[in-house]
Amino acid sequence: QVQLVESGGGAVQSGGSLRLSCRVSGITLDDYAFGWFRQAPGKEREAVACISRSDGRWYADAVKGRFTISTDTDKITMDLQMNLVKPADPAVSSCSGSDYILRCPFEGYYWRHGTPVTVSS
Repeated sequence: QVQLVESGGGAVQSGGSLRLSCRVSGITLDDYAFGWFRQAPGKEREAVACISRSDGRWYADAVKGRFTISTDTDKITMDLQMNLVKPADPAVSSCSGSDYILRCPFEGYYWRHGTPVTVSS
C-alpha cells in the first residue's frame, strides 16, 4: 500500500525560502511519477512540480526558476525547495504519486493531508 507523509510547511516571508518533504512507503520514487500540488483557498488544486524517470522534472509556469523538486538517493523522500516565495504561493501543499502513472505532469492519485504554506509580506 502506497503511503505519503508531507512535512516542512509553515510560515515564510515573501522572498524567502521553504523546503517541503514527502516521505513515501510501499513504493519507491523511481518507479512512477510523483509530484507536488497546491490548493489555495477558493481555488482548484494545481500541479506545481513533478518528477519521473521518463520526463525528468516538470514545473508549472508559475514556479519555474523558483522551485526545485528532488529525490534522495534512497528514492523514498521527495523534496520541494521553494525559493523567492511570492504572496501568490500560499496554499495547502500536497505530494502525490501512484503505482501506475509514469508521465509528468499528472492529476494525482494517492494523497494524504497536505501541509500548509503561508506567506507574510
